[in-house]
Order: sequence, then C-alpha cells, then structure tokens
Amino acid sequence: MAQGDIFLTRQGYEEKKKEYEHLTRFRRRELADAIEKARLLGDLRENAEYHAAKEAQAHNERRIAELENIISRARIVESENVDADKALIGATVKLRCLDDGELEEYTLVSEAEADFSRNKLSVSSPLGKGLVGHKKGAVVEVRVPAGVVKYEILEITRD
Repeated sequence: MAQGDIFLTRQGYEEKKKEYEHLTRFRRRELADAIEKARLLGDLRENAEYHAAKEAQAHNERRIAELENIISRARIVESENVDADKALIGATVKLRCLDDGELEEYTLVSEAEADFSRNKLSVSSPLGKGLVGHKKGAVVEVRVPAGVVKYEILEITRD
C-alpha cells in the first residue's frame, strides 16, 4: 500500500481497532483449531477441510496486515477541527437528486472506512468528490458512468 495518512472518523478508527482485536485474539485461534482438527482427518493432499481452513487463515492474516497498516497510518478527523458548514470527512450530508427528487443521506468518510451498505460514502468516489467542500444549498454536478447527475445539498451535520 502507498504510504501517507489515512483519515478516519473516531467511530471508523474504533471499528478498525475492534475488528483487529477480534481477528488477532479470537479468529486466529479458531482457525488454528480448525486446521488442527482437519489434520487429524488424514491425507492432507485430498483433505478439503484442511485446504479450506488454510485458505481462511491466509485471508485472516491478509486482513490483519491491512488493518495494522490502516491503524498505524490513521489520523482521526475530529468534528471540532473541521469547518462544520462544509461537506468534508465526518459530515453527514442530506441530498436531493434533482433528476428524480429522491432524498439520500451519506456520511463522508475515507476509502478505508467506506461502506455503501451503511451509507458511508468515500470522499474519493465520484459523488464524494463532487460534494467535498460544498455548503448547504449548493447544487453539485456529479459525473457518473451513466452521465451527469445533479444534487442539491439540503443539510450538513456532524456528530
């Protein structure tokens, strides 16, 4: 991964630390136990349980390394240190799509914290880039694969 700061909200930082603790303290042990049980089943060359457990272990170790990198480079964005009137990392932005009138709400976060299923939108995504730095009432045009979409910023809040 490239070096440099990774900006996280306080909540995002705590979530990463919690996941890291879980993976290192509990999941590692579970996977080691699963590998040991699978070894007892016989020939390792044809042992599907063993290979699945080893693959899960490798995935777990990759995620641990990724989290170590994120946590070590993290810089927490505190709400009191950021312009509360602008759409920046940590802000929750309520929008209206001017094309269809649909209301949407997203919390702006870094790529490391993005989770679209939880309405956490990366500031480096097309919509995130279009919103960053704008204030309530602004109309922003966002270029997406399907064309240009216009949004009005209705509200900006911070926790």
